[in-house]
Amino acid sequence: MKKIVNDPNQVVQDMLKGLVAAYPESLKQVPDTTVVVRKDAPVTNKVALVSGGGSGHEPAHAGYVGAGMLDAAVCGETFTSPTPDQVFEAIKAVDGSAGVFLVIKNYTGDVMNFEMAAELAEAEGIRVEKVIVNDDVAVEDSSFTTGRRGIAGTVFVHKIAGAKADKGGSLEEVKAVADKVVANVRSMGMALSPCTVPASGKPSFELAEDEMEIGIGIHGEPGIERKTIATADEIAEELTGKILEDMDYTSSEVAVMVNGLGSTPEMELFILNGKVQDILAEKGIKVYKTFVGEYMTSLEMAGCSVSLLKLDDELKELLDSESKAPAFRI
Repeated sequence: MKKIVNDPNQVVQDMLKGLVAAYPESLKQVPDTTVVVRKDAPVTNKVALVSGGGSGHEPAHAGYVGAGMLDAAVCGETFTSPTPDQVFEAIKAVDGSAGVFLVIKNYTGDVMNFEMAAELAEAEGIRVEKVIVNDDVAVEDSSFTTGRRGIAGTVFVHKIAGAKADKGGSLEEVKAVADKVVANVRSMGMALSPCTVPASGKPSFELAEDEMEIGIGIHGEPGIERKTIATADEIAEELTGKILEDMDYTSSEVAVMVNGLGSTPEMELFILNGKVQDILAEKGIKVYKTFVGEYMTSLEMAGCSVSLLKLDDELKELLDSESKAPAFRI
């Protein structure tokens, strides 16, 4: 294992120290926790958004903390759900009396621990609502989930629900728009190489030099097929095709996200995006906005995912609203 770390068991704390030091004007860490919050938290009378999960997906989730997106991110150990106590600390730190909204990716540990934290908060009189993101069309169930996994489409939930809260939306209104995003976003990913979790020091899975895995999750969970590596155009056709099989985007306007998993160059992501745009144009699907880059990674895994979000006027307005989060500036 060759990584820039000190102690493999301290990577999250060391990462958060450096992250907050990089953005001292906008972020702060809740003492004795792995919780990162807006510098001005709690914001009185604004619905607060909390998300998180295991670390190793940077810039998710702490990179999305800021005005217009999340109020707090809870950073678990690498690929490990944060504990209920950590999530509860985040809720308390950002509650501004208008309620707290949880954005949870559909992984069994995350769902259980965030829901337990919600119960703790409600016992103290804090109103809490939630959405569970399950945008991955690759598999119906996985080794980490009952039901579909939550992957890069989660970033659209952060952005749009965060904008709704920033504009003064009530807890019920924030939940309604988050539910709408979840209902209209689909994603599909693939991997060219594994990642290595620092605490284990070994690759999370093995792929031959000429192999790729289609439909893999963001922790290296198995996908739907392992096959000989294909061209960028063929990969784009496979990922986009699977999404379009799952949801009818005919005559729709969409937001596109081509997301790198950690070690795929932007050159390759842009190559793939070119074919995705061609496919959508051929099918009469209008692209409103495109995002290409690293939004939901898997340490240094090579590969990518494609996400499509069907838009209406409300979602377009909220997607375009200002965000001051370090990893998502609009």
